[in-house]
Amino acid sequence: MLNENIAAISTALSASGVAVIRISGDSPLSIAQKMFTPVGKTGVADFEPYKMYVGEIHADGFNDFGMCVYFKAPKSFTGEDIVEFHCHGGIAITKGILKKIISLGARLATNGEFTKRAFMNGKLSLSSAEGLIDMINSESESGVKAGYYLYREKLTNEINALQDMITDVLSQVDADMDFPEEDLEQTSTLAVQETLTEVIERIESLLKTYRLGRTLKNGVSVGICGKPNTGKSSLLNALLDYDKAIVSDVAGTTRDIVEGSIEINGVRFNFSDTAGIRESGDKVEELGVVLSKKVVDQSDLILLVLDGSNLTEDDEQIYELVKDKNLLVAVNKTDIVVKKDNRADIYVSALKKDNLDNLKKLIYDKTVGIGLDLNGDFLCEERHFSALVRAKEKLVCALNGIGQVPLDILAIDVKDGWDALGEISGRTATEDIINNIFSKFCVGK
Repeated sequence: MLNENIAAISTALSASGVAVIRISGDSPLSIAQKMFTPVGKTGVADFEPYKMYVGEIHADGFNDFGMCVYFKAPKSFTGEDIVEFHCHGGIAITKGILKKIISLGARLATNGEFTKRAFMNGKLSLSSAEGLIDMINSESESGVKAGYYLYREKLTNEINALQDMITDVLSQVDADMDFPEEDLEQTSTLAVQETLTEVIERIESLLKTYRLGRTLKNGVSVGICGKPNTGKSSLLNALLDYDKAIVSDVAGTTRDIVEGSIEINGVRFNFSDTAGIRESGDKVEELGVVLSKKVVDQSDLILLVLDGSNLTEDDEQIYELVKDKNLLVAVNKTDIVVKKDNRADIYVSALKKDNLDNLKKLIYDKTVGIGLDLNGDFLCEERHFSALVRAKEKLVCALNGIGQVPLDILAIDVKDGWDALGEISGRTATEDIINNIFSKFCVGK
């Protein structure tokens, strides 16, 4: 039942200054009356909404001194009445208060149930909910910005506008079918063509932002490769500014993929330090070489590291393997000797940490881009991208079919395009899609 009281701890379960326990449903205030004694003359039943009250929170076996706030429907996150207890952040304290709330009739919330209720009550769209979870899970500034674009309903507003335009098209087509004697078909054809063309162009503009949007959300994958003992692990450690990979003069020390991440200009970069690519009789090392080639295939950028003091035919062979990728060639060990190489983009010393800032700049420029405004709006969810692609395909079919196919067939393609767009905001999303999205949330959200 949608209006039954649900409860959960909405902050991390750990020792902290403050924890928040949330109750949402048709009567959370009645639960608060049984377990909160406010300081002052105002009783819980008379609490003014959106105002903090100080008092004692009663659990089974102990009390805590904290605060209580009441959010009155529909002006609340879920659109239902909400009560929050703000207590001290001890694990035993928060668990004890939640246990008391459950004993008074509330049910423990499932993953994302608070946000799902907000969606069901029309407080936010499905794409806004996805933006919220993206913000919560983001590990970079750019990821937060990408999620915020969704959370603030910018994409939903654009989708709603496109659907309104498509609705006008459907109205025109329906009128032509219902009143053929009025000869409306000829007068409306041009308007339908213009509207569909504009909708398709706006969808294409959104689709063009997807690759970069995914990069901003998930980060850039950078594969560090090269022959053994060129200083790949040392360079990774220098970039991360701590020792992540084992460094040794013995060739083949790195036998598995070593990963680490940094943030450059607000964007997360995920580095994979691979085993040196070479033929080897060592079975374990051979497996590392296979993994290295897999990283090469899956990375957004290949950082090929050459040993400036020891350039060999092996370097040329590896270069041939990766030259058609998005490639950045760094000649390492300039602290020992500098040998010019026509393949080099930059010369560095991992040992002395020389020229690393310029290396980071090159990495950023070759993946994210030069002069990019990260405050722009970017499509970042695969689900949204897929829905837009399907919408475009249907609307292009409809546009090409004007004057070629019967109006009822034309209307089917237009309506299918409208439905595909509605999956983004949630207007036409299936129950499976909705449940899958909210399952990604934590219990308290």
